[in-house]
Amino acid sequence: MEAVEPLRRRVDVLQELREVVKTMKTIAAVTIRQYEKAVVSLRRYSRTIEMGMQVVMRGREAGLEMQPVSGRCLTMIVFGSEFGMCGQFNEVLTSFALSKCKELQIPERDRSVIAVGTRALSSLEEIGAQVESWVALPGSVGGITSRVQELLSKIEDWQCRGGTGRIMLFHNEPVSGLIYRPKAVAFLPIEMEWQGSLEQKAWPSRVLPTFTMGRLQLIHALLRQYLFVILYRAFAESLASENMARLACMQAAEDNIEDRLQELRLQYNQLRQAAITEELLDIVAGFEVLTEKP
Repeated sequence: MEAVEPLRRRVDVLQELREVVKTMKTIAAVTIRQYEKAVVSLRRYSRTIEMGMQVVMRGREAGLEMQPVSGRCLTMIVFGSEFGMCGQFNEVLTSFALSKCKELQIPERDRSVIAVGTRALSSLEEIGAQVESWVALPGSVGGITSRVQELLSKIEDWQCRGGTGRIMLFHNEPVSGLIYRPKAVAFLPIEMEWQGSLEQKAWPSRVLPTFTMGRLQLIHALLRQYLFVILYRAFAESLASENMARLACMQAAEDNIEDRLQELRLQYNQLRQAAITEELLDIVAGFEVLTEKP
Protein backbone atom coordinates (compact mmCIF):
# COMPACT_ATOMS: atom_id res chain seq x y z
CA MET A 1 0.00 0.00 0.00
CA GLU A 2 3.05 2.31 0.18
CA ALA A 3 2.85 3.13 -3.56
CA VAL A 4 -0.86 3.91 -3.28
CA GLU A 5 -0.62 6.69 -0.68
CA PRO A 6 1.45 9.20 -2.75
CA LEU A 7 -0.97 8.72 -5.63
CA ARG A 8 -3.95 9.30 -3.35
CA ARG A 9 -2.37 12.55 -2.10
CA ARG A 10 -1.90 13.73 -5.70
CA VAL A 11 -5.57 13.06 -6.37
CA ASP A 12 -6.55 15.06 -3.27
CA VAL A 13 -4.35 18.01 -4.34
CA LEU A 14 -5.87 18.04 -7.83
CA GLN A 15 -9.38 17.95 -6.38
CA GLU A 16 -8.59 20.96 -4.20
CA LEU A 17 -7.10 22.77 -7.21
CA ARG A 18 -10.25 22.02 -9.20
CA GLU A 19 -12.38 23.67 -6.51
CA VAL A 20 -10.16 26.77 -6.62
CA VAL A 21 -10.53 26.95 -10.41
CA LYS A 22 -14.32 26.59 -10.12
CA THR A 23 -14.41 29.46 -7.63
CA MET A 24 -12.37 31.66 -9.95
CA LYS A 25 -14.73 30.79 -12.82
CA THR A 26 -17.72 31.84 -10.74
CA ILE A 27 -16.10 35.12 -9.72
CA ALA A 28 -15.15 35.90 -13.34
CA ALA A 29 -18.68 35.13 -14.60
CA VAL A 30 -20.30 37.38 -11.99
CA THR A 31 -17.79 40.17 -12.67
CA ILE A 32 -18.44 40.04 -16.42
CA ARG A 33 -22.12 40.58 -15.81
CA GLN A 34 -21.45 43.62 -13.61
CA TYR A 35 -19.31 45.34 -16.24
CA GLU A 36 -21.78 44.50 -19.00
CA LYS A 37 -24.55 46.16 -16.98
CA ALA A 38 -22.33 49.22 -16.54
CA VAL A 39 -21.86 49.48 -20.31
CA VAL A 40 -25.63 49.22 -20.90
CA SER A 41 -26.33 51.95 -18.34
CA LEU A 42 -23.67 54.10 -19.94
CA ARG A 43 -25.48 54.04 -23.28
CA ARG A 44 -28.45 55.84 -21.72
CA TYR A 45 -26.19 58.47 -20.17
CA SER A 46 -24.35 58.90 -23.46
CA ARG A 47 -27.65 59.47 -25.25
CA THR A 48 -28.55 62.18 -22.71
CA ILE A 49 -25.27 63.98 -23.40
CA GLU A 50 -25.84 63.76 -27.15
CA MET A 51 -29.31 65.25 -26.76
CA GLY A 52 -27.79 68.09 -24.74
CA MET A 53 -25.31 68.75 -27.55
CA GLN A 54 -28.17 68.75 -30.05
CA VAL A 55 -29.90 71.49 -28.06
CA VAL A 56 -26.73 73.58 -27.71
CA MET A 57 -25.85 73.39 -31.39
CA ARG A 58 -29.39 74.02 -32.62
CA GLY A 59 -29.78 77.32 -34.43
CA ARG A 60 -26.06 77.88 -34.97
CA GLU A 61 -24.94 78.74 -38.46
CA ALA A 62 -21.77 76.71 -38.02
CA GLY A 63 -20.83 73.75 -35.92
CA LEU A 64 -18.23 73.54 -33.22
CA GLU A 65 -14.94 75.12 -34.16
CA MET A 66 -12.46 72.28 -33.69
CA GLN A 67 -8.84 73.36 -33.61
CA PRO A 68 -6.73 71.45 -36.12
CA VAL A 69 -4.17 69.00 -34.83
CA SER A 70 -0.63 70.22 -35.32
CA GLY A 71 2.11 67.70 -35.98
CA ARG A 72 1.92 63.93 -36.08
CA CYS A 73 2.33 63.19 -32.39
CA LEU A 74 0.13 60.38 -31.11
CA THR A 75 -0.57 59.49 -27.48
CA MET A 76 -1.62 55.86 -27.05
CA ILE A 77 -3.65 54.86 -24.01
CA VAL A 78 -3.40 51.06 -23.81
CA PHE A 79 -5.80 49.18 -21.51
CA GLY A 80 -4.49 45.83 -20.32
CA SER A 81 -5.02 43.76 -17.19
CA GLU A 82 -3.95 44.19 -13.60
CA PHE A 83 -3.46 40.46 -12.97
CA GLY A 84 -2.47 37.39 -14.95
CA MET A 85 -4.24 34.13 -15.77
CA CYS A 86 -5.94 35.66 -18.80
CA GLY A 87 -3.99 34.07 -21.64
CA GLN A 88 -2.65 36.34 -24.40
CA PHE A 89 -4.99 39.18 -23.43
CA ASN A 90 -2.27 41.83 -23.08
CA GLU A 91 0.08 40.57 -25.79
CA VAL A 92 -2.60 40.56 -28.49
CA LEU A 93 -3.69 44.09 -27.56
CA THR A 94 -0.18 45.58 -27.55
CA SER A 95 0.57 43.96 -30.92
CA PHE A 96 -2.67 45.42 -32.28
CA ALA A 97 -1.76 48.90 -30.99
CA LEU A 98 1.67 48.81 -32.62
CA SER A 99 0.28 47.55 -35.93
CA LYS A 100 -2.26 50.39 -35.86
CA CYS A 101 0.55 52.92 -35.41
CA LYS A 102 2.38 51.44 -38.39
CA GLU A 103 -0.84 51.60 -40.39
CA LEU A 104 -1.17 55.30 -39.51
CA GLN A 105 2.53 55.76 -40.32
CA ILE A 106 3.34 57.22 -36.90
CA PRO A 107 7.10 56.83 -36.22
CA GLU A 108 8.20 55.68 -32.80
CA ARG A 109 9.73 59.07 -31.92
CA ASP A 110 6.29 60.68 -32.30
CA ARG A 111 4.50 58.27 -29.97
CA SER A 112 3.87 58.50 -26.25
CA VAL A 113 2.21 55.75 -24.27
CA ILE A 114 0.02 55.67 -21.17
CA ALA A 115 -0.43 52.14 -19.83
CA VAL A 116 -3.56 51.15 -17.91
CA GLY A 117 -2.93 48.05 -15.81
CA THR A 118 0.25 46.44 -14.48
CA ARG A 119 0.30 43.68 -17.08
CA ALA A 120 -0.17 46.18 -19.91
CA LEU A 121 2.85 48.09 -18.59
CA SER A 122 4.97 44.91 -18.54
CA SER A 123 3.81 43.84 -22.00
CA LEU A 124 4.61 47.24 -23.51
CA GLU A 125 8.04 47.37 -21.87
CA GLU A 126 8.83 43.88 -23.17
CA ILE A 127 8.39 45.04 -26.77
CA GLY A 128 10.49 48.15 -26.16
CA ALA A 129 7.73 50.77 -25.98
CA GLN A 130 8.54 53.89 -23.94
CA VAL A 131 5.74 54.21 -21.38
CA GLU A 132 5.32 57.80 -20.23
CA SER A 133 2.76 57.15 -17.49
CA TRP A 134 0.81 54.37 -15.82
CA VAL A 135 -2.66 54.05 -14.26
CA ALA A 136 -3.88 51.14 -12.13
CA LEU A 137 -7.09 49.33 -12.99
CA PRO A 138 -10.03 49.43 -10.54
CA GLY A 139 -11.07 46.29 -8.72
CA SER A 140 -14.79 46.82 -9.24
CA VAL A 141 -17.36 48.86 -11.15
CA GLY A 142 -17.48 51.41 -8.33
CA GLY A 143 -13.80 52.24 -8.79
CA ILE A 144 -13.99 53.10 -12.50
CA THR A 145 -15.08 56.72 -11.96
CA SER A 146 -12.03 57.66 -9.89
CA ARG A 147 -9.71 56.00 -12.43
CA VAL A 148 -11.37 57.90 -15.28
CA GLN A 149 -10.88 61.17 -13.44
CA GLU A 150 -7.24 60.30 -12.78
CA LEU A 151 -6.69 59.54 -16.45
CA LEU A 152 -8.42 62.76 -17.54
CA SER A 153 -6.12 64.70 -15.22
CA LYS A 154 -3.08 63.06 -16.81
CA ILE A 155 -4.37 63.96 -20.27
CA GLU A 156 -4.99 67.59 -19.26
CA ASP A 157 -1.49 67.75 -17.77
CA TRP A 158 -0.05 66.35 -20.99
CA GLN A 159 -1.89 68.97 -23.03
CA CYS A 160 -0.70 71.77 -20.74
CA ARG A 161 2.88 70.63 -21.35
CA GLY A 162 2.48 71.15 -25.07
CA GLY A 163 0.92 67.92 -26.30
CA THR A 164 -1.21 68.92 -29.26
CA GLY A 165 -1.35 65.65 -31.19
CA ARG A 166 -3.95 62.94 -31.35
CA ILE A 167 -4.99 60.65 -28.53
CA MET A 168 -6.23 57.12 -29.23
CA LEU A 169 -7.53 54.44 -26.88
CA PHE A 170 -6.64 50.78 -27.40
CA HIS A 171 -8.63 48.19 -25.50
CA ASN A 172 -10.40 44.86 -25.87
CA GLU A 173 -14.17 44.80 -26.26
CA PRO A 174 -16.64 41.90 -25.76
CA VAL A 175 -18.16 40.46 -28.93
CA SER A 176 -20.29 37.47 -27.92
CA GLY A 177 -20.03 34.64 -25.45
CA LEU A 178 -16.40 34.55 -24.29
CA ILE A 179 -15.12 36.16 -27.49
CA TYR A 180 -13.47 39.58 -27.43
CA ARG A 181 -11.39 41.60 -29.88
CA PRO A 182 -8.98 44.57 -29.80
CA LYS A 183 -10.39 47.97 -30.63
CA ALA A 184 -8.97 51.42 -31.44
CA VAL A 185 -10.97 54.54 -30.48
CA ALA A 186 -10.15 58.09 -31.50
CA PHE A 187 -10.35 60.14 -28.29
CA LEU A 188 -9.02 63.60 -29.16
CA PRO A 189 -9.59 65.67 -31.18
CA ILE A 190 -13.34 65.00 -31.24
CA GLU A 191 -14.33 63.66 -34.62
CA MET A 192 -16.33 65.96 -36.87
CA GLU A 193 -18.44 62.96 -37.94
CA TRP A 194 -19.90 62.80 -34.43
CA GLN A 195 -20.92 66.45 -34.58
CA GLY A 196 -22.44 65.97 -38.03
CA SER A 197 -24.42 62.94 -36.93
CA LEU A 198 -25.92 64.92 -34.03
CA GLU A 199 -26.98 67.77 -36.30
CA GLN A 200 -28.80 65.31 -38.58
CA LYS A 201 -30.70 63.53 -35.82
CA ALA A 202 -34.36 64.41 -35.40
CA TRP A 203 -35.50 65.59 -31.96
CA PRO A 204 -37.63 62.87 -30.28
CA SER A 205 -40.53 65.21 -29.41
CA ARG A 206 -42.24 68.39 -30.59
CA VAL A 207 -41.12 70.35 -27.51
CA LEU A 208 -37.64 71.87 -27.83
CA PRO A 209 -35.81 72.47 -24.52
CA THR A 210 -33.90 75.67 -23.76
CA PHE A 211 -30.91 76.48 -21.58
CA THR A 212 -29.86 79.46 -19.46
CA MET A 213 -26.14 78.74 -19.06
CA GLY A 214 -23.72 80.37 -21.47
CA ARG A 215 -23.47 78.41 -24.70
CA LEU A 216 -19.68 78.02 -24.67
CA GLN A 217 -19.62 77.07 -21.00
CA LEU A 218 -22.32 74.46 -21.55
CA ILE A 219 -20.52 73.06 -24.58
CA HIS A 220 -17.32 72.60 -22.58
CA ALA A 221 -19.22 70.88 -19.76
CA LEU A 222 -20.99 68.51 -22.17
CA LEU A 223 -17.79 67.72 -24.05
CA ARG A 224 -16.03 66.84 -20.82
CA GLN A 225 -18.87 64.46 -19.97
CA TYR A 226 -18.66 63.05 -23.49
CA LEU A 227 -14.96 62.29 -23.00
CA PHE A 228 -15.76 60.84 -19.57
CA VAL A 229 -18.23 58.44 -21.21
CA ILE A 230 -15.65 57.28 -23.77
CA LEU A 231 -13.06 56.55 -21.07
CA TYR A 232 -15.59 54.90 -18.77
CA ARG A 233 -16.75 52.62 -21.60
CA ALA A 234 -13.14 51.71 -22.40
CA PHE A 235 -12.53 50.71 -18.77
CA ALA A 236 -15.76 48.70 -18.50
CA GLU A 237 -15.37 46.90 -21.83
CA SER A 238 -11.71 46.12 -21.17
CA LEU A 239 -12.44 44.72 -17.70
CA ALA A 240 -15.33 42.63 -19.05
CA SER A 241 -13.05 41.26 -21.78
CA GLU A 242 -10.31 40.53 -19.24
CA ASN A 243 -12.69 38.44 -17.17
CA MET A 244 -13.91 36.68 -20.32
CA ALA A 245 -10.30 35.74 -21.08
CA ARG A 246 -9.80 34.59 -17.50
CA LEU A 247 -13.02 32.55 -17.56
CA ALA A 248 -11.89 30.84 -20.80
CA CYS A 249 -8.48 30.06 -19.25
CA MET A 250 -10.09 28.67 -16.12
CA GLN A 251 -12.42 26.51 -18.21
CA ALA A 252 -9.43 25.09 -20.10
CA ALA A 253 -7.61 24.53 -16.80
CA GLU A 254 -10.64 22.74 -15.34
CA ASP A 255 -10.86 20.46 -18.38
CA ASN A 256 -7.16 19.60 -18.05
CA ILE A 257 -7.55 18.91 -14.33
CA GLU A 258 -10.52 16.61 -15.00
CA ASP A 259 -8.53 14.67 -17.60
CA ARG A 260 -5.59 14.32 -15.24
CA LEU A 261 -7.87 13.30 -12.38
CA GLN A 262 -9.36 10.51 -14.49
CA GLU A 263 -5.87 9.22 -15.28
CA LEU A 264 -4.75 9.35 -11.64
CA ARG A 265 -7.96 7.76 -10.37
CA LEU A 266 -7.54 4.92 -12.84
CA GLN A 267 -3.94 4.41 -11.72
CA TYR A 268 -4.98 4.66 -8.08
CA ASN A 269 -7.76 2.10 -8.47
CA GLN A 270 -5.45 -0.29 -10.34
CA LEU A 271 -2.71 0.01 -7.73
CA ARG A 272 -5.16 -0.31 -4.87
CA GLN A 273 -6.79 -3.36 -6.43
CA ALA A 274 -3.36 -4.91 -7.02
CA ALA A 275 -2.38 -4.22 -3.40
CA ILE A 276 -5.61 -5.74 -2.07
CA THR A 277 -5.21 -8.78 -4.29
CA GLU A 278 -1.63 -9.20 -3.10
CA GLU A 279 -2.71 -9.01 0.53
CA LEU A 280 -5.48 -11.53 -0.02
CA LEU A 281 -3.06 -13.91 -1.70
CA ASP A 282 -0.68 -13.51 1.25
CA ILE A 283 -3.53 -14.29 3.65
CA VAL A 284 -4.58 -17.37 1.65
CA ALA A 285 -0.99 -18.56 1.40
CA GLY A 286 -0.49 -18.10 5.13
CA PHE A 287 -3.72 -19.90 5.90
CA GLU A 288 -2.69 -22.82 3.69
CA VAL A 289 0.66 -23.04 5.45
CA LEU A 290 -1.02 -23.07 8.86
CA THR A 291 -3.59 -25.71 7.87
CA GLU A 292 -1.11 -28.09 6.21
CA LYS A 293 -0.91 -31.45 7.92
CA PRO A 294 2.54 -32.31 9.23
